[in-house]
Amino acid sequence: MRPRHAARDGLDEAAGAPRIMCNLYSQTRAQEAMRQLFQHRGWTDRTGNLEPGDIYPDQLAPIIRNAADGGLELVKARWGMPTPPQHLKTQRDPGVTNIRNTASRHWRRWLDPAHRCLVPLTAFAEPLGKGRGNQWFAPDDDGPAFFAGIETRAWRSVRKVKDGDTIDDLFGFLPTSPNAEVRRSTPRPCP
Repeated sequence: MRPRHAARDGLDEAAGAPRIMCNLYSQTRAQEAMRQLFQHRGWTDRTGNLEPGDIYPDQLAPIIRNAADGGLELVKARWGMPTPPQHLKTQRDPGVTNIRNTASRHWRRWLDPAHRCLVPLTAFAEPLGKGRGNQWFAPDDDGPAFFAGIETRAWRSVRKVKDGDTIDDLFGFLPTSPNAEVRRSTPRPCP
């Protein structure tokens, strides 16, 4: 990964939302490019038309997961795995986007191969510090890139109080130690 550009104003130009967060990535790769990468495994695209752009927590985003027939499927899932119950203050569950403590009993049920997924991305952001925006990182060759992740299907929870109970397919990242390039920008990176 290499630095792409830094947003100095601290705002997402399209949404007017603060960008001072570790939970931000973009996905602009065409579905056909993803299909070509994995066509040897059997492939089903269940996403319809994918809108390219920035992805924030609790939004729908494409993931590549194991299909029931042994192949792979491209689907949309909501970013944020179920929060461990001891960390919930109300019935609302905002979700956990980065699963760092895989030794936790809460996460063990989703660590087997059946729940693994790949999250396609074109770049990800790391915060530069308060009021300084983000540093974006992208592959050196503009080739395909993926976060390693876990997913669960048909999870019932209250993500937003106004929506009440919903049933969603969910995913989260499995972060690793940063490479030297990312480490220069932030001490505690996302995936």
